[in-house]
Amino acid sequence: MPSTMTSPLTAELIQDVIAGMPIQGRIMLRLMLLQHFDVTQDEILFMVSDRPDPRCVSGTKPITTMTQEAITAMKNRRDEYRKRARLKRERTWLQCTALRKLAATSELLADRAATLLRTTYGVSAETIADLEAKARVAVPRPLLRMLEERWDADEISAEEYQKQRLAVELQLQVRMAERFRKRLALAEREQQTADGNTLQDHEIGHIWGIPAGTLAARKVKFLSQYLMALQAKLTGAPVQPNTAPPLDLWKETLAVLSRTPIERSIATYDGLEKTETALIDKLSLYVVGALPEETEVKFWNSLVYGASSQAVHTEITRTLFGLQRLVSLQNDTDTSPEALDEELMKRTAPRAKAEALEGPGEEAKPEITDMQKQILHNFIGEDVSGRASDKW
Repeated sequence: MPSTMTSPLTAELIQDVIAGMPIQGRIMLRLMLLQHFDVTQDEILFMVSDRPDPRCVSGTKPITTMTQEAITAMKNRRDEYRKRARLKRERTWLQCTALRKLAATSELLADRAATLLRTTYGVSAETIADLEAKARVAVPRPLLRMLEERWDADEISAEEYQKQRLAVELQLQVRMAERFRKRLALAEREQQTADGNTLQDHEIGHIWGIPAGTLAARKVKFLSQYLMALQAKLTGAPVQPNTAPPLDLWKETLAVLSRTPIERSIATYDGLEKTETALIDKLSLYVVGALPEETEVKFWNSLVYGASSQAVHTEITRTLFGLQRLVSLQNDTDTSPEALDEELMKRTAPRAKAEALEGPGEEAKPEITDMQKQILHNFIGEDVSGRASDKW
């Protein structure tokens, strides 16, 4: 940005400059920045009347009357591209928001697990540091299986069991926090890309219905006009003729608009986890780091890439329902040290021995009906009384 600027660049100033341009310029800038601005009804009507008649190859363009069908078709194309752009921006924002809180919660859980090991069970700081250092290469399944077997065989006390389970939980949360941080770095790059994207030429041409050559010429002309008018607004001085447009202002425009509030869409339940209740239950485990590690990756991909399969869908088919509910649950979850301590102690407590000893009782065998008896006799070639029969 030039050093001669006297006022800061704001979203309101950008909107004022675009609103002061000719109608073709307003349409061009608003289409390029469609995820931030809307095209008005008057501009839709202008675009419909501005399109060349595809039946006209040469000569004078015939005067055509706008039809409601043409207006509706252009509105639908505008709405489709606007929805794609805004959903992509909202999706990346939701991912970043959720991952920041997931990483922070895992770090808090790891810290509380270390504190409980140190204060409740007297584990030394060197042992805890060693557990954290080896967390990335630890394999918890064999240890947990052995721990359960020793508990069932009465070879370990409840206190020792919970101490070892807390050590496993500490390593799990360290791994999960690192995993969430890596995903967050990727999501932030995707968010920057989504915020800096503008509508492409072929997309604008599809909405407007004008040839590529005409579109390119108008784009260069009105983008230059916008940048020069914006510089004049910022500096308070008239722009000198025959000067190159300040291209840095276009980058600043995208940066300023990327900080504007994100329009939240209304998402409906789409079948993820088969029922909405099951989805909420799984999300409730997810926000407190209680989801099993082996299912966490698949569940996250289903939240990000859609409910119908694990494939990456196009932007329009991918839902936001799961991500929206995840962020809402995170905002409502108590992550105070006391709440996390209670959650960790409950999660790592040994199961009651009575549950292991009380097997399923002998279920009474239901009596079969006369019809069922007859069917069984028919299978072996007997009648109802048990005598051989040649009927079957």
